[in-house]
Amino acid sequence: MSSLRPLVIVASLGTGAATARLSAKSGYSVALIAEGQGSVHGLVKKINDEGGNQAAGFPVESYIQSVFSAIKTHFPSHTYALRAAVWNAGPGLRKPFLEITEQNVQNCVDTNVVAAFAFAQQAILGLIGNELDNTGKKGTLIFTGTTASSLAKEFGREKIHVSHVIVDGSTYRPIPNVGGRLRGYLTGIRREGSLLEPGSELEPDSIAQSYFYLTNQDHSAVAWELDLRPVVEMW
Repeated sequence: MSSLRPLVIVASLGTGAATARLSAKSGYSVALIAEGQGSVHGLVKKINDEGGNQAAGFPVESYIQSVFSAIKTHFPSHTYALRAAVWNAGPGLRKPFLEITEQNVQNCVDTNVVAAFAFAQQAILGLIGNELDNTGKKGTLIFTGTTASSLAKEFGREKIHVSHVIVDGSTYRPIPNVGGRLRGYLTGIRREGSLLEPGSELEPDSIAQSYFYLTNQDHSAVAWELDLRPVVEMW
C-alpha cells in the first residue's frame, strides 16, 4: 500500500461542495475546481475551518490542463496520490427548444464535451500510475450526468473505476429571502426551508455519500452507473 496522502479533485461547487466536505472529513486532501476565485475561496476556508483535511481551490481561467498543472504543483506527486476525481460541472440550460441560441449550445459543448474530456484525460493520467489501494483499485473517476461507459471498459483493465452517476431530480433549493405572509405560506405547505414537496428533492450531502460509496467499492464488484432519485417524484 502507498504511504502517499490520498487526494480527491472535485470540479464544480454545486453538489460537489458536499462531496468535497465529506472527503476532507474522511482523510482526503481536496482540490476544488470552479469558475471564480470567490466561490472557491469560501468553500476552501469552510473546509479548513471545520478541521477537515487540507483543501485548496483552483479557479478555471483557461484550460483544464493548466488547472491540473497547478494542482500538481500544490499537491506534489511525492507526497500525494490522486485517488478520486469527480466531474460535476454543467451549464444547466433549461429553455424551450426554439429559445435556445447557438451560443447556448456552444456553452454546453464547451462544458459537457470539451472540458469533460480534458478533465477525464488529466484525471486518468493521474490515476494510472497509482499502486492499488485497499479496495484493489488505482482510483475512481466519477461523472455526474455524462456518459462514461467506454472509459469504464477501457480503463477497468488498469484498475481504474469509472462510474456514471445520474442525478435524476432537483437538488435541495432553499426558499428565497421573502417575508411576511408569502414565506409563511411557502413554509406551511412545503418542507421547512424548501421550495418543493417533502421528499421530492435530493440532498447534496446524500449525493456525496453515494460518491463516497463508489470510491470505496471493492474492485471485484463495482458500479458503472448509479441512478439517484428522490423518494417522491414530481413528474
